Amino acid sequence: MSIPIKRLPRWSSCAALAVLLVATGGNAWATIDGISGAAGSPVFNFTVRQDTVSTSDGNSHYAWGYADDATGQMQYPGPTLIVHQGDSVTINLHNALPVTAGVPVSIIFPGQQGVVAACDIASPAGTCADGVLTKEVKNGGAVKYTFVASQPGTYMYQSGTNPSLQVDMGLVGAIVVRPNVTGQAYNQPGTAYDREHLFLLSEMDPAIHVAVYNQVTAGQPVAVDTTTFFPTMWFINGRNAPDTLQDAGVFWLPTQPYNALPRMHPGEKLLMRVANAGRDLHPFHHHANHALAIARDGRVLESVPGAGPDLGTPDFTVRAVPGQTMDLIFEWTGKGLGWDVYGHADATHSNLTGAACATPTQPGESIEDHCKPIPVNIPSSLDIEYGTYYSGSPFLGSFGVLPPGFGGLNIDAAHFHMWHSHNEKEITTDNIFPGGMMTMLIIEPPGTTIP
Repeated sequence: MSIPIKRLPRWSSCAALAVLLVATGGNAWATIDGISGAAGSPVFNFTVRQDTVSTSDGNSHYAWGYADDATGQMQYPGPTLIVHQGDSVTINLHNALPVTAGVPVSIIFPGQQGVVAACDIASPAGTCADGVLTKEVKNGGAVKYTFVASQPGTYMYQSGTNPSLQVDMGLVGAIVVRPNVTGQAYNQPGTAYDREHLFLLSEMDPAIHVAVYNQVTAGQPVAVDTTTFFPTMWFINGRNAPDTLQDAGVFWLPTQPYNALPRMHPGEKLLMRVANAGRDLHPFHHHANHALAIARDGRVLESVPGAGPDLGTPDFTVRAVPGQTMDLIFEWTGKGLGWDVYGHADATHSNLTGAACATPTQPGESIEDHCKPIPVNIPSSLDIEYGTYYSGSPFLGSFGVLPPGFGGLNIDAAHFHMWHSHNEKEITTDNIFPGGMMTMLIIEPPGTTIP
């Protein structure tokens, strides 16, 4: 069942996927979107609001979310807070859920030390009080949370009030604490990176959202049994595929502003900030290469302080544990393919004969396969089944002949690699494939512009 409180025009999933991936250049898809406050002492003003989120099967579902008061728009997940190590962070929280629902809300900050919660002195009596985990606020009240972001890393924040219900309803978000050194995830050279992307993983049980909606609209207090939790929706950054590929901030997804489409050049280091905001384990699998785990829950995987991530291990799947964050470094050069990904050739020299290949290498190219021919005979155009993003050539940065009606979605002759949950049901949206926890990595040829 869907709850069309507010409905905006949406493209069909296939049309959206086709049109938006035409523009593989010129959109800011490779950076972390979020909000920052004043240097040293950022202040964030949040209000919990109700709205709907859209899913790639064409439905919309009633949800709750944190709204940045600067925009007034509830969003799922909540605004990503980007702060710096040593900042004194303040979050003021208000509650705009219906009074009849009688729902208090709150925020807790796993991994942050010395969090102080205090009711606003202007809160009407009974609207702000102690909860099980922290101060909670009902409609009309306000609570202030403060802490010092003492450790760099990737963290989450979420409701500390009835989390089995409220986190599923959407009250969760991410915090990125940057170190004192730019271009590093932590204050150690071994955590240096060129690009970064956030992957906040979550799931949803639509039946819970329907039950809450029915109680709210009937003017009844919210009381839902969450022991029957059975998710059929899976999200990366609040979207399920193929909406994960659409641009950040598209107007038809007003409550889901963040996308999940990383882009990089060969030889660059991509920092993967993976956060599991759900109740289930999500095995997040990244094609193209292994990634090196460098930190868990905001702490470097090191044998002794200052050693750097010497305990980190490369793997092809992030075993994202509920409530856990992982930082990983992903690189791709074409190494190990056994053939030259650029199709370099030299009429006189070949490294297969032991002589040096005279053709210059591309930036970030693995030298071990330079000038090696592709080990198969490329079939004629009449014998090929053309994929959506095939450039007509297997070589990065090269185009080939495409039949009429094919092509046009890979304007830079990039390589596309699927990143997705390794749990098969989690790459569906309410049993519809493709969907769920799935996106793409785009490896762009050297020289192309990636914002």
